[in-house]
Amino acid sequence: MLRTTFMDHGSGGAPDCLYLAEREMAAPAGRQVLIEVAYAGVNRPDVLQRSGLYPPPLSASPYLGLEVSGTVVALGPQANRWKVGDQVCALTPGGGYAQYCLADERHCLAVPQGMNLLSAAAVPENYFTVWTNLFERVRLQTGETLLVHGGSSGIGLTAIQLARAFGARVWTTVGNAEKARACEQAGAERVILYREADFQTVVHGATEGRGVDVILDMVGGAYVNKNLHSLALDGRLVQIAYLEGSKVEIDAMPIMTKRLWFTGSTLRPRSDEDKGEIARQLQERVVPLMEKGQCLPVIHTVFPLEQAAQAHVLMGSSQHIGKIMLKVKP
Repeated sequence: MLRTTFMDHGSGGAPDCLYLAEREMAAPAGRQVLIEVAYAGVNRPDVLQRSGLYPPPLSASPYLGLEVSGTVVALGPQANRWKVGDQVCALTPGGGYAQYCLADERHCLAVPQGMNLLSAAAVPENYFTVWTNLFERVRLQTGETLLVHGGSSGIGLTAIQLARAFGARVWTTVGNAEKARACEQAGAERVILYREADFQTVVHGATEGRGVDVILDMVGGAYVNKNLHSLALDGRLVQIAYLEGSKVEIDAMPIMTKRLWFTGSTLRPRSDEDKGEIARQLQERVVPLMEKGQCLPVIHTVFPLEQAAQAHVLMGSSQHIGKIMLKVKP
């Protein structure tokens, strides 16, 4: 049995609990492929899992890492979509911070033409999440106005670009002028500096009280009620994280009087079939845009795998713009 180097987080804790280790490498089963990892993305769920706040599903790898790029080196007995030597990026159920990683063949995308492995590794977690929430759950339409909170994050910049590409108008909230410029470059037409202005007040004034059609929120906490009051008739609020907490007292009256939809989802627990369908839609609708140089991931910085702790410190600081990545293959 071969051994693989991976990043372990022991029993969890602060970023310095991360350390390199070795373990026996499992062979791919069923429809799995084994990927020799070139790069892995760092995401907030990784930070939460390391901290003991986001346990993986029982069927998933207990190790960190939800997206990778690299080369297929082995196939499970039922896998027939890829061949050994193919370069792919993949959404993984865990274990991406490693020299080798298993993924379901349905959750892999071919590296888009013209894209390198670094950028490809930044695609799966963000693009799967944005696509399923904005275009499947709340059905964002051409001409509608979308408000994205945390627009300079990897998720935020992905949402801005995809929404614009499919004809929506995009507003966003960020913390400083540098992040505002990044969002404007991605296609946001209005950027609200939340430390200087109340977004609910800005939305109300700029829309003459109408509100926006869709809000994508990762903040939660006090934002929940402000979001509900910032939506237009038949508006939709989609929640994908709760950086400021999920337990809030909600004024439900706007939901009734404005016929609002309040929904949300998490990606990791969804079925293999669900994730495979999201991958199919991305391949059909989004990859062609990427191959034209549109809607590309924004990379903030790349750390070597052995510096995963520093990557987590940066993620926790929220000082980054775009994606934080790990280089795995020397």
